[in-house]
Amino acid sequence: MPQRVFVAGHKGMVGSAVLRRLSDEPGYDTVVADRAEFDLTSPNQVSKFFAQEQLDWVVVAAARVGGIVANSTYPADFIYDNLMIEANLIKGAHDAGIDRVLFLGSSCIYPKLATQPIKESELLNGALEPTNDAYAIAKIAGIKLCEAFNRQYGRDYRSLMPTNLYGVNDNFHPENSHVLPALLRRFHDAKERGEHEVVVWGTGTPMREFLFVDDLADAIYVAMGRSKEEYWLKLDAHESHLNVGTGVDVTIKELANIIKRTVGYQGEIVFDDTKPDGMQRKLLDVSRFNKMGWSASTPLEDGLAKTYAWFLSTKGEIRS
Repeated sequence: MPQRVFVAGHKGMVGSAVLRRLSDEPGYDTVVADRAEFDLTSPNQVSKFFAQEQLDWVVVAAARVGGIVANSTYPADFIYDNLMIEANLIKGAHDAGIDRVLFLGSSCIYPKLATQPIKESELLNGALEPTNDAYAIAKIAGIKLCEAFNRQYGRDYRSLMPTNLYGVNDNFHPENSHVLPALLRRFHDAKERGEHEVVVWGTGTPMREFLFVDDLADAIYVAMGRSKEEYWLKLDAHESHLNVGTGVDVTIKELANIIKRTVGYQGEIVFDDTKPDGMQRKLLDVSRFNKMGWSASTPLEDGLAKTYAWFLSTKGEIRS
């Protein structure tokens, strides 16, 4: 009998990629619910939904997300909404007797001055990057909540921390989205308008790692496919989270030039060094998860080409 998997956040970039991946596998039967059906920030509605469904897995892909501008402008919303969503889903799963949860966090959980590449052991070893500390604190709480249920109740609640994501169904708002989709939208608009330059925030020197969202979906499939005994035995660390990424990074300047080529923009790139850079470097050590037999397979140029093709085919309907 197929395992029933509830994918929270199924309309988002990550959730929709998980649905695409699991739909190809006969061993899984996915369950989704629209926001109109129940509110993830309501514990009563989450509990009622879980009580009605016979679920084997909960994938926590729902979150309030955004780039530097959104995180800096709405810190209360980012910390409150994400705390409520993850707490309700993880506690609701436990109350419903669901033994397996896969919680998705973010590489921003690590200290601003973490040793590079960043190992999982760097968590809580220093101060966070202040431009997104509200979101990071919420995600750290999600990791610790999973650990607590594992330790106290013997649950099998797993946490994956992906690096910067991009791909199909991303948010391409030029200011409130993450750096890659924001830049792609900005270069596309500049091309369409015949503008002579595109302004990029910061110095262009920070380095970032980017993972195509379908690669993350494949990593999630791999993580879910391991038995409880095999999963934790391979890690040799029952109370832990795992990094997921490519293990390769580029400067923001290099990223901007790749996007420029992908879009076919002919103008100049201008860097505004009065704007914040964020962390100077954020590269994950992905060696532990690679022991699961998975590694990223989509080069940045190929992933960007696929992402831009999707953008062009749906730009009239994308989130603004």
